[in-house]
Amino acid sequence: MATPTVERRTTEQLVALARSLVTPGRRAFLGVTGAPGAGKSTLAEAVVAALGDDAVLVSMDGFHLRDDELTRLGRRERKGAIDTFDVAGYLHLLRRLRDRTDAVVYAPVFDRGLEESIGSAFPVPAEVPLVVTEGNYLLAEDGDWAQVRPLLDQCWFLEPGEDVRLERLVARHRRFGRSAEEAWERSTGSDGRNAELVASTRTRATLVVSLDDPGPSPAVG
Repeated sequence: MATPTVERRTTEQLVALARSLVTPGRRAFLGVTGAPGAGKSTLAEAVVAALGDDAVLVSMDGFHLRDDELTRLGRRERKGAIDTFDVAGYLHLLRRLRDRTDAVVYAPVFDRGLEESIGSAFPVPAEVPLVVTEGNYLLAEDGDWAQVRPLLDQCWFLEPGEDVRLERLVARHRRFGRSAEEAWERSTGSDGRNAELVASTRTRATLVVSLDDPGPSPAVG
């Protein structure tokens, strides 16, 4: 498969593209992916804020396994790796949202302050026409993850440049209490390995994009 060309877009242009997916009476799914620190959360939140009642954000990160379960599995030090999420639960939620047989579906969120997922955190009414979902592994082909991409009408891969991404990621880890050394080790260690896996999935994206806007906050994405 050919390597996609990176396209430069503004947030406003991407909001317009997302708006084109909104059709009354049907539900579309937009994925936003990229390596840790790419700015996924910032862009997804901006799109949903701009579209108002026509869109809702459902993050893959709401399906992080709890820390005590990761400890039991021997994966605590690799939290954020592809095998530290409940992919079956994530797929189940996406399919319920696509079916629209329930008037309301409750979705989880991931609280970065607590470093834990919170279940049934907010409602997704059936009439909302666009679901935006963001996360690292939306385009992955490992096991059940391969079932995510077919559920998405479009999936954008954010690629801000490696220096920018790494700077944001280190700053995010610092913000949440890690020392400078710990932040660097995490960003280039387990997060770096995750980033390599994510980069290998970019050929499955609808659009590979670099934002022309000022860089998003280093605390997200």
